[in-house]
Amino acid sequence: MGTWMAAFSYPVAFTPDERSVLTTVARMLAQALTRAGAAETQRELAEGLQRSMLPSLGPEIPGMTLAARYIPTGGGLQVGGDWYDLIPLPSKRFALVIGDVQGHDVRAASLMGQLRIALRAYAAEGHGPDAVLSRASRFLYGLTHTDDAHSELRFATCLYVEVDPVTGVLTTARAGHLDPAIRMADGTVMVRATAGGLPLGIDPDADYPVSRLGLEPGEALMLCTDGLLETGGHDLDTGWRRVRRTLETHQGGLEELADALVQAVHGPSSHHTTGPLADRREDDIALLLVCRRGSGGCGGPAAAPARPALRRSMLTIAQAEPERIAEARGQLRDLLHDWPSDDQVDSAVLLVSEMLTNVLVHTDDDALLMAEVAGDPGERRMRIEVTDTSDSLPHKRRPGELASSGRGLVLTELLADAWGCPRAARARPSGSSSTSRRRTVRAVRTGSPVTAVPRDRPARSPGSRGRRNAAAARTAPRRPPPSAARRAACRGFPRPTPPR
Repeated sequence: MGTWMAAFSYPVAFTPDERSVLTTVARMLAQALTRAGAAETQRELAEGLQRSMLPSLGPEIPGMTLAARYIPTGGGLQVGGDWYDLIPLPSKRFALVIGDVQGHDVRAASLMGQLRIALRAYAAEGHGPDAVLSRASRFLYGLTHTDDAHSELRFATCLYVEVDPVTGVLTTARAGHLDPAIRMADGTVMVRATAGGLPLGIDPDADYPVSRLGLEPGEALMLCTDGLLETGGHDLDTGWRRVRRTLETHQGGLEELADALVQAVHGPSSHHTTGPLADRREDDIALLLVCRRGSGGCGGPAAAPARPALRRSMLTIAQAEPERIAEARGQLRDLLHDWPSDDQVDSAVLLVSEMLTNVLVHTDDDALLMAEVAGDPGERRMRIEVTDTSDSLPHKRRPGELASSGRGLVLTELLADAWGCPRAARARPSGSSSTSRRRTVRAVRTGSPVTAVPRDRPARSPGSRGRRNAAAARTAPRRPPPSAARRAACRGFPRPTPPR
């Protein structure tokens, strides 16, 4: 009900035409009020529905700090299918879940609510991440593939992370979602590639492999939906570079970091960094950050000072997955993003390729890669370790001029300052069988004394130059072993000065 009144301070006699105009205006105002009331009711319904489906972040994870944000899309009912969740598990662990149901309507929001409840139920039963996603995919498939003429086929992406707060081990399973990113204590940001499967709801019998990551003290894990990267007309590559700059340069606590990430894509500064797809419809955003408390990296002013001058990356490459060597090269380039010499970075990438290939070609075991950078800019040292369970130790061969293999360790000797097998890895434990031994090949490189500069451009495609160098080295004619001075010159390092 509404009333519209036109009053005059003196008597007025309306003509029939004036009465008709005033009546028409009153009807139009009544319709406008009705539409405004309906829109307000829909907005309140959408906001209430979204608030009821998004959880709070309690209880807290011991030894860790969490922050989360949800930003609805700008159009329609302002409701979508993005969600996040924190689930306490029976094993004293916690599960972090983030996902996105296809669509931006009430149907997407209702499916999101049902899927979130199903995930909590499967996790509470004690299933692992792979079993939880397999059951959730079968559940969503049953909801959407029905005989009802009004039902629509929908799918959902999801990332499920089981967190061990004591050790910092993250056990992940991924269903078509974005990979997680880790911000190290010194500000280095790396995307952690994980094994994944189809989005939920497509195949009821889909399998979801499990990956394991480590979260060191002071490091932060970021889980997000594609809306955080693609808002403002960006694709995944340009959007990630924008978000990465914020992650690398931010100083402060986790809540401030979450606000800074949202402001980077929705604030005034984002209007000057639009992407090539500016006419695309905006998406809602879900963001979840978790940081393991330690020296620096997590909290506010009290924890801001000292950041350890150490960064580390680990990756396991199975015999059946030789293509993941390219992933190892990419991770190493991210680890060395502020290394001052591009030639040394290319040499290190080639070194990793040769060490991993040596394991996959000459043994029947998987390769465990550990890359570590220690020291301050200008005095850094990089250590690369590749470990397997083979009994035989690596040894240099003398390949002929037409040989297609056998030059891997020769390249390793040329590219590394020092390399070899640690004595502890060569010793056989007392009373153990040969299958319990582990072989570790270690290579060390040092950087030239040049002040490191922050990265201001995207990384090059991993391994392109390394593959060319490896092909050229394998076809090169046999030469006599170079001297130590020549090896130093080939590596691009300054020759050592004798002590006075």
